[in-house]
Amino acid sequence: MEPGTWTRAFVIALAIAGASAAQSQSPAALPIQNLGLEHLDIVVPDPAASARFYARIFKTTLHQQPLRDTIRYFVLLGDLPADRQVGYIAIGAAAPGRAPSIGHYCTLVKVYDRSGMAKQLEAAGFPGIRGAGGLGMWPDPDGIELQLFQPPAGLVTAAVPSTLDLQNDGLVTPIGVDHVMLLVNDVEKSLPYYRFVYGAGVERREGGRVWLTLEKSTRIGIDRAPDGTARIGHYAIKVAPFDRRAVAARLQELGAKVQGSPDEKDVLRFTDNNGIVVELREVR
Repeated sequence: MEPGTWTRAFVIALAIAGASAAQSQSPAALPIQNLGLEHLDIVVPDPAASARFYARIFKTTLHQQPLRDTIRYFVLLGDLPADRQVGYIAIGAAAPGRAPSIGHYCTLVKVYDRSGMAKQLEAAGFPGIRGAGGLGMWPDPDGIELQLFQPPAGLVTAAVPSTLDLQNDGLVTPIGVDHVMLLVNDVEKSLPYYRFVYGAGVERREGGRVWLTLEKSTRIGIDRAPDGTARIGHYAIKVAPFDRRAVAARLQELGAKVQGSPDEKDVLRFTDNNGIVVELREVR
């Protein structure tokens, strides 16, 4: 071997070994480093009617975005800052034959390593990620869908203030998402997936229900589906203190139904104009 050749080969070997070691020591993509719940999506037969309904409940600014041959609306859960980082309720058109429902929920993550996450999920025997590109939906073992966003994500950049004719007489000031309640077929069988995604140390039991405590005082509830149909059972929005009687009267005026919540004095629960269950949770 010529002088210097051995030295160069040794240096190259060290570089390769160092790169391999760094790669093997790089943090796993899962569990995620969550930054709290950001938004949820509801699908309904008439998005405009649903948007008008929510504009009479929440003191908010409505945004919209063309989506194929429909318009998707966004109920902002707070003022829209320059970085557009704000929670929201997205309202889209349900596919023909699909019942009104909560389509998915979204968790913010510090780093969204889609490729690494997908490989870990599949290697562990869990469903992969649906969709292409940087987004995609994560179905749990029952098919309930999670969406992940990495900041800066914020409100969809194509969304603009809505031109929908509104009364804009909302009664409640929204602050952000509080929780979503996931109804699964078997809580114990679902937990390994959620522990794999969200990690240890976030789990709290409450009877047969499990709560995952995330950042920004947000939560995911996991409970058994009483009818055997897995789905997102309801969602809750954090709101400023409000006049319960006035809001209950407004809901009845709009054809919604107020549901009892005797064990939760700070909660007003109702079904919206499409039968979707919503909770308003006061933050003092």
